[in-house]
Amino acid sequence: MPRTLLIMPAWNEEEVIAGTIAEVKAVLPDMDLLVVNDGSTDGTVRVAEAAGARVLSLPFNLGVGGAMRAGYTYAARFGYERAIQLDADGQHDPRNVPKVLAGLENANISIGSRFAGSGDYEVRGPRKWAMQVLSRIVSSLARTRLTDITSGFRAADRVAITQYVKHYPVEYLGDTIDSLVVAIRSGLTVTQVPVEMRPRQAGTPSNNPFKAALYLVRSMFALFVALTRRPVRRARPGAKA
Repeated sequence: MPRTLLIMPAWNEEEVIAGTIAEVKAVLPDMDLLVVNDGSTDGTVRVAEAAGARVLSLPFNLGVGGAMRAGYTYAARFGYERAIQLDADGQHDPRNVPKVLAGLENANISIGSRFAGSGDYEVRGPRKWAMQVLSRIVSSLARTRLTDITSGFRAADRVAITQYVKHYPVEYLGDTIDSLVVAIRSGLTVTQVPVEMRPRQAGTPSNNPFKAALYLVRSMFALFVALTRRPVRRARPGAKA
């Protein structure tokens, strides 16, 4: 089996991370788990280490994009062939990890989609409209149907890991829309597999209409920024760095 790194970004998740780590280690005992502590001010590091996880701590909060870029850099440095993101709040079911990783047999990036016919996850209003418009635009770029481009449950092969080390923005939605669009424009391939999304194990998701409308505007701006970026040039096989 290819060496695989499970990357778990975490920011102030002391209430739930022990349970998430325990489940991941029970379901996926042969895969390495790296918790990237994103400048937490609570006991996340202490709890994660006590649960048996390897922890990489950032000195201050960078957001999911910064945490994941640190995780991909770790994966590249230590020679992992595949990497996959798992949320610390338990929304991503580790039993779906093999299914998302299997998508890498046909593409460089495999996205676990909440809207591909599995599970009952729903969004409404402006957030739903934004997701639908974004998915159509990015699907046309990728030349394959993608229904959930803002899903964080995604896997990368070695080529995509190298790409992410070079370009994985820390800005809002940079970890999903921007990184994906630039990867596609740089020649990487993408696929999706259906997954179920579970409720957060702690905290309350926001259903505020104003925030949903703001999400619509910000996601379109993130897409515009991504489309203006230059593709990342990759070294040809056998070429010296």
